[in-house]
Amino acid sequence: MRWIDHHCHLEAGPSGDALVAEARAAGVARLIVVGTDGAQSRQAVEVAAAHEGVWATAGVHPHDASGGLDGIAELLDRPEVVAVGECGLDYHYDHSPRPVQREVFARQIGLAHEHDLALVIHTREAWEDTFEILAAEGVPERAVLHCFTGGPREARRALDLGLSLSFSGIVTFKRADDLREAVACCPLERVLVETDSPYLAPEPHRGRPNRPALVPLVGAAVARAGGWSVEEVAETTWRNAERLYRLPPSPAS
Repeated sequence: MRWIDHHCHLEAGPSGDALVAEARAAGVARLIVVGTDGAQSRQAVEVAAAHEGVWATAGVHPHDASGGLDGIAELLDRPEVVAVGECGLDYHYDHSPRPVQREVFARQIGLAHEHDLALVIHTREAWEDTFEILAAEGVPERAVLHCFTGGPREARRALDLGLSLSFSGIVTFKRADDLREAVACCPLERVLVETDSPYLAPEPHRGRPNRPALVPLVGAAVARAGGWSVEEVAETTWRNAERLYRLPPSPAS
């Protein structure tokens, strides 16, 4: 089986190189390294440029929205960059004022339209505003709610908007029954799997730094929740990520 971890955070240099090598040994053949501000987006591009089968996103996380979008637009024409984001709203921590989060999210939706790139969305405790802004700005043709944490209701609303849903290690947590119900109501053709490493390590690694090599554990949990085989999840999420990010097709696709 082959896997894509379509959402991870890696540092450039030896530590990132080691995690890429470990992932490949575990069957995770492709990675998308995600930017969260100007500096982290540049680092994501650096990691992608250093490794075959690795791509990057460029964007500003809602935590960092107060810093604005300086330096993001200039990265979006780089060949390594396949998406805008992660961007969105986070009302759990409110590290940036909510009006600023909303403005910066809307501007990044505009960048995705302008550059014909996928949009990677982060939302936490902000469902209504997230859906409202997406409706107002127009959902890009290719967009994903990363690290989906809602239940069936939110999943159906997202699917109705044309979004794909990405599931992280949270799907393995004991108390995540609502999330597993969301998996069960999602067509496999709209599902992706991720680690969000170094965060949210799946069971039995919870509490330790996450790594892209662990995405098969997420995929296995998604398979159980959705009633699919692990092989189906691996292959279909591979194709889904290729389509979402317009990655070059691999020989076995």
